[in-house]
Amino acid sequence: MSDIVLDNQTLLHITLFERMTRTTIKDCVETDDRIIFVVKAGQISKAVGIKGENVSKLRKQLSKTIQIVEYSEDPVQFIKSVFHPYEANAVDIEQRGDLTHATVTVNPLLKAKAIGKAGRNLKIARDMIYRHHKIQSVSVA
Repeated sequence: MSDIVLDNQTLLHITLFERMTRTTIKDCVETDDRIIFVVKAGQISKAVGIKGENVSKLRKQLSKTIQIVEYSEDPVQFIKSVFHPYEANAVDIEQRGDLTHATVTVNPLLKAKAIGKAGRNLKIARDMIYRHHKIQSVSVA
């Protein structure tokens, strides 16, 4: 895995999140409208909080949508966690020459959202997956 470089603003968000939730952050990705936190395996419930209270507090404080992903050493589990909002139910990973490709099957009603406008959500997910598992290509089925 390559080193993940975080800017000062992202580090401040991580510190705030860790203090509020008492969890450990492995990664954080910030976009114009949302912040995605990757928490250590086994800490997703603690991170979300009772009835999502931690997510709600952070959303109000940072004025952005908050998404929490649970890290896993298993690439299939990690990809399912990244695509959890879209009800991912299957992940198929295959080698295509020198390229590692993952096909994620999501709820058909949520497929367009999983891809996003101009492929934006898929690109963010692909970048995050690559940062942790070196899977270069991801498609949504």
